[in-house]
Amino acid sequence: MSEALNLPAEARERAGKGASRSLRRDGRTPAVIYGGKEEPTLIHVEQKELVRQLMTGHFMNSIVNIEVGGKTIRTLPKDVAFHPVTDRPTHVDFLRMTGDTKVEVHVPVVFINEEASPGLKKGGVLNIVRHELELLCPNADIPEEIQVDVTGKDLGDSIHISDVTLPKGVTSVITDRDFTIATLVAPSALKSSEGDTTTA
Repeated sequence: MSEALNLPAEARERAGKGASRSLRRDGRTPAVIYGGKEEPTLIHVEQKELVRQLMTGHFMNSIVNIEVGGKTIRTLPKDVAFHPVTDRPTHVDFLRMTGDTKVEVHVPVVFINEEASPGLKKGGVLNIVRHELELLCPNADIPEEIQVDVTGKDLGDSIHISDVTLPKGVTSVITDRDFTIATLVAPSALKSSEGDTTTA
């Protein structure tokens, strides 16, 4: 999985809009750590550092070690609220990681061995239906990506979740159907689906 991120924080005494506004004026972002059968912990973090970590692109799928009051708390970001005008983060929810907690995360899909696909060699196009998979993972072992092998795939073939080997202990959140991740289509089929109704 992605390397764990470290985020220094300070405890905040007061909740409420007034206290939060005051923190934001000082370049801080209010946040809360919840879960793990403990009382929620109110904290605030430096906005610049939070923005820098958000820009990595994998913040929401990374374990974030929050250092507060001399302790380090393992967490997973669950929600970030943004200001509608400035787009700056205004609040973050972190889920406390304890023991063997399993967490729901969105993990990107990466297609491999494209040169070993007869359909792609014929000029076919990989039509990606899902760029990410919603997975249930052990909190200590969140994959950074899921590799999907297209070896032997020909025109007209579909790749379903059942075709993918997930890491040990990782399962799909969607269990009621064998959903499609990608299909291999001919370039002409792609054109006609875009409304090309011309006849020869």
